[in-house]
Amino acid sequence: MILTTTETICGKELETLGLVKGSTIQTVNAVRDIGAGLKTLVGGELTRYNEMMNDARALATKRMVGEAEAMGADAIVAVRYSSASVMQSAAEVMAYGTAVRFLN
Repeated sequence: MILTTTETICGKELETLGLVKGSTIQTVNAVRDIGAGLKTLVGGELTRYNEMMNDARALATKRMVGEAEAMGADAIVAVRYSSASVMQSAAEVMAYGTAVRFLN
């Protein structure tokens, strides 16, 4: 499955199949969350939160690709990601784009 942030794929004529999306809500372990809270006092990167968001993006992408495959898509164009805080220490990540099929 080709994923691109552009609206076209060079050299390919595309048939639009429709919107596809995938999402997940992730949280971190409460003990690690307390540690992250303490980290805010001294500053620095919150590596566990980075890992959580990377895992969430990967899962959201996998679910989006699954929807596209079920539609018979060859690619997903105009891929975008969004995230939102759902509650303290929990975030939703959504991946979305347009499923397309190659005509040539």
